[in-house]
Amino acid sequence: MPKLRGEAFWRETLRSAHYVVAPMVDQSELAWRLLSRRHGAQLCYTPMLHAQVFLRDANYRRENLYGEACPEDRPLIVQFCANDPEVFVQAALLAQDYCDAIDLNLGCPQMIAKRGHYGAFLQEEWDLLQRMILLANEKLSVPITCKIRVFPEIDKTVKYAQMLEKAGCQLLTVHGRTKEQKGPLAGMASWEHIQAVRKAVSIPVFANGNIQCLSDVEECIRKTGVHGVMTAEGNLHNPALFEGRNPLVWEMAEEYLEIVQKYPCPLSYVRAHLFKLWHHTLQVYQQLREELAKVKTLEGIVDVNRELKLRCQEEIANQKEGEKPKEGLPFFHWICQPYIRPGPKERCKENGTRGTEKCVRGKRALEEDEDGNSELLSKNKQKKKLRNPNKSFDPTLKPKYAKCDQCGNPKGNKCVFNMCRGCCKKRAFKETADCPGHGLLFKTKYEKSLLWQSSQTGIQNPEISQRDVDVGETAVPKEADDTAS
Repeated sequence: MPKLRGEAFWRETLRSAHYVVAPMVDQSELAWRLLSRRHGAQLCYTPMLHAQVFLRDANYRRENLYGEACPEDRPLIVQFCANDPEVFVQAALLAQDYCDAIDLNLGCPQMIAKRGHYGAFLQEEWDLLQRMILLANEKLSVPITCKIRVFPEIDKTVKYAQMLEKAGCQLLTVHGRTKEQKGPLAGMASWEHIQAVRKAVSIPVFANGNIQCLSDVEECIRKTGVHGVMTAEGNLHNPALFEGRNPLVWEMAEEYLEIVQKYPCPLSYVRAHLFKLWHHTLQVYQQLREELAKVKTLEGIVDVNRELKLRCQEEIANQKEGEKPKEGLPFFHWICQPYIRPGPKERCKENGTRGTEKCVRGKRALEEDEDGNSELLSKNKQKKKLRNPNKSFDPTLKPKYAKCDQCGNPKGNKCVFNMCRGCCKKRAFKETADCPGHGLLFKTKYEKSLLWQSSQTGIQNPEISQRDVDVGETAVPKEADDTAS
């Protein structure tokens, strides 16, 4: 049977899918995909797989794809990250019999993708991407698709999409954010970019970004003209999003846990899903949040889920007539609903201690009094506090270190060059000098080696002299014998 392409592939193989669950690392495993399909999802992706690891590791293949084969889990697209055409295609050949298409991840913006040189950090390497897609299109029996992020410029994004289409991409998912838009800086996705790509290419296009409920899906399709809409965060907080309803959280959680019993997955995946589903409730019941984080078995997670359900049912029973949801939520916390990530300013307001002058903080801002008696430190700092109750996290109390003359890192207190250890080592080696403060003894060791060499020379010379004498003594009689003869 010839390989279907473009619109025909979307219509026949993907069954004209409009509602799509995104590839999510450690989150779009088989159990979650089956739950999503039961509640309106028409197409699912596997989590992103590393082509290099998939190619060399049979256990990785079994755990992430071969062991998850399930007739109900179709249509299915397997996503790979890769930066080598041969490796990508060889991995895809091992996966093609278990899916309906192979997707190349060109959208991951995380630091691990930058270090591994894949995902959105390949978006400037058009020659490499062309070679990868051309080879995959030629060798694979299933279509090749791509998931991309946009450039700030619409024109460049359109040319990028057209290049991928020309190379052989049969379906394009466009996430309407740049690779810099992530975490608290995510902001709004640009449907304008997606609309421009949809008009510029002839292959099917899926939109990704700004999808929190079914009305968002419908509005996105209407405004951009795309064939389908993909969601990640919205699906994690409400698996029934594509049905257009907001069920009770414990209904979804219990159904998911039943599926996990039949199709097991790592406990960390299950825990992460329950943290998402119960997100708003766990802000109310902090103790149960701690218990969910600590449990080591699936039965333990089921017990925590049951306790959360009981707490919510008690709250419902004691609810006063006309009472409204708190914290500005559209629904009560026990109902599946979107979670809107706070931007940098909102995060600062939530986590700040004394106005805006201390607003610039890390991922987990401290919420503590000036005396260091914190109640809402990050978990890591809470553990440190337990080990050392006198420890303070007040940045004003941190010791001030003298800086290295060379690089600005803290210098060694006893360094003879006033440098950090790295710079000191380079200089001491270059000048054959010692720095006792850093334990670097290049000069001392060099002098010792010279002494050792001279002592070895002194020992060897007498042996050579004696040998020459012995040779001379044996030679004389021989000459005498020759003369006598």
